[in-house]
Amino acid sequence: MAEIRGVAFPIPKPFAQRFFEGKDVFVKPATVFRELKPGMKLVIYQSQEDTGFVGEARIKAVSFADDPMEFLRRYGERLFLSEKELKDYVKSQERWGRKKAKKRKWMAIELEDIRKYDMPVKPRRFVPAGGIYLK
Repeated sequence: MAEIRGVAFPIPKPFAQRFFEGKDVFVKPATVFRELKPGMKLVIYQSQEDTGFVGEARIKAVSFADDPMEFLRRYGERLFLSEKELKDYVKSQERWGRKKAKKRKWMAIELEDIRKYDMPVKPRRFVPAGGIYLK
């Protein structure tokens, strides 16, 4: 079995671009996380428009919380979403039935050495909403 070297998550274009403008903390429900360790890569998959891998960063740290608003308090302006966007994101997850199911933790991935690619790179396989490990 190939060694896991990182992870990719789909991020809509307007939000993905923020990582190249100084934001360095990614937040989402905790999916595809068990194998993540500092030093691995997070590859930014830009979704919805001009799709493809548009950049990468090294994972500095991964943390978890029951309440995603904790990350807003902890990271403030470093978070890639505004307070309103984060609240809207949480509500969208509830609409998908996540509220009634087993309550899922949220994760924050602190990034460093963020690098934008010159051109988007098309993935060889589909990148689902929950993300994929990269081997």
